[in-house]
Amino acid sequence: MQLTNEGIKNKTAWESKGYKLPSYDREKVTANTKANPSWIHFGAGNIFRAFQANAVEKLLEDGTMDTGLIVAEGYDYEIIEKYNRPCDNLSILATLKADGTVEKTVIGSIVEACILDEENKAEIERLREIFRAPSLQMVSFTITEKGYKTRAYMNKVVGLILERYKAGALPISIVSMDNCSHNGDKLKEAVVEIANEWVADGKCEKGFVDYVENPKVVAFPLSMIDKITPRPDDTVKKMLEADGVEGTEPIVTSKNTYVSNFVNAEETEYLVIEDLFPNGRPSLEKAGIIFTDRETVDKTEKMKVCTCLNPLHTALAIFGCLLGYKTIHDEMDDETLKKLVTTLGKEEGMKVVVDPKVLSPQEFLDAVLTKRLPNPFMPDTPQRIACDTSQKLPIRFGETIKAYRASHTLSTDSLRVIPVVLAGYLRYLEGIDDEGNPFEQSPDPLLDELKALSPKDVLKRKDVFGVDLYEDSLAKRVLEIHSEMVGKGNVRRELEKL
Repeated sequence: MQLTNEGIKNKTAWESKGYKLPSYDREKVTANTKANPSWIHFGAGNIFRAFQANAVEKLLEDGTMDTGLIVAEGYDYEIIEKYNRPCDNLSILATLKADGTVEKTVIGSIVEACILDEENKAEIERLREIFRAPSLQMVSFTITEKGYKTRAYMNKVVGLILERYKAGALPISIVSMDNCSHNGDKLKEAVVEIANEWVADGKCEKGFVDYVENPKVVAFPLSMIDKITPRPDDTVKKMLEADGVEGTEPIVTSKNTYVSNFVNAEETEYLVIEDLFPNGRPSLEKAGIIFTDRETVDKTEKMKVCTCLNPLHTALAIFGCLLGYKTIHDEMDDETLKKLVTTLGKEEGMKVVVDPKVLSPQEFLDAVLTKRLPNPFMPDTPQRIACDTSQKLPIRFGETIKAYRASHTLSTDSLRVIPVVLAGYLRYLEGIDDEGNPFEQSPDPLLDELKALSPKDVLKRKDVFGVDLYEDSLAKRVLEIHSEMVGKGNVRRELEKL
């Protein structure tokens, strides 16, 4: 079973093993896309293949769309050269369900793969041609927050937007789909800064800055994305190999990207986008993507980051490191930790949750607790989630503390779990686990600085907690709990006591 245009013609072999194959005319879709491209995406990584490409797949299957996706890679060209093109841009999506079943789909919606390399004349000319197309409605990105700060990458992107300006200042929506706060604003900031510099250097006319700053012509919507797509998993690889699929061995590029002809991902996914599309957009709401106003996107992000997912992740990360766990799903088999995060979300967080209305906070939280965190197929680790904890605490816990303090009916005196998590963080900073063994803390820009302080002084850091913990009884309670956690077995004892 070869994942190529020719290979999937052997329908019986694939379908007998439970794979869903594209039923639309992929050749026709490819020709339509070449003639009238509507959506190009930058960042050929796993989340794009598991989420955006699957959304378009659904719309091609039901006849809503007749053009596919073009993907461009501007950081790691080997992804395109070693995976996309040899596989004719086909991909296997293994959706890992919480009940232990796997749904296997061959995704054919990506019909062209480009390399964002200005040194390569043929590659860059094709991209310029796409950007000059009046039919182009959306340019999207999953290049991580760092990508918008990478000048070399953004210069190339702005060069392509300039092509669209020169072709008649054509309308376009430029959409960051990266998992960072106010992503559209960050992307716009990077584009406008470069455009202004180019005008100052005489590289382009002032009209270009006016073009990228006019939201009626060039829009930079906000979005909130949520889907876990780990690197290709060995268990899934073995399962596909047993089916007879060839070429599943992951390629590790020289830039250390892990890529295979399959991508594994959880079933739960959310994408909420500010509905700003000056040139129109595909009907992605039919594939479950939510379009709404700016304020609502902001609220969905707050719901997720301050209450329904991220605080639970951080609590599991801290105690996972202290209790010697290697996966998040194993922690959810620990009744004490499961109760800890359930109480954190359902009791403490839900009282002050921001309700965006387009998504139910209760349903979102239930999916996190019953489907996402316990999913045995999701090999996420507490050690990975513990990275940069000092940068995450202000939004993940500080906002809830602020909301309790601002309320006329609530008091931080009623918080039981949050003080325990913060005490756990002080204990984590010591680098000694609950068995008394040293462990390596995850990378964090403030790690060395905070480790050198006493617990009392760490709690004085408003930049770490987002609030002054000494304003009420919180700091005193956190210090008391922390003192009880010191010594072998005492972290577990404190959690069980709670």
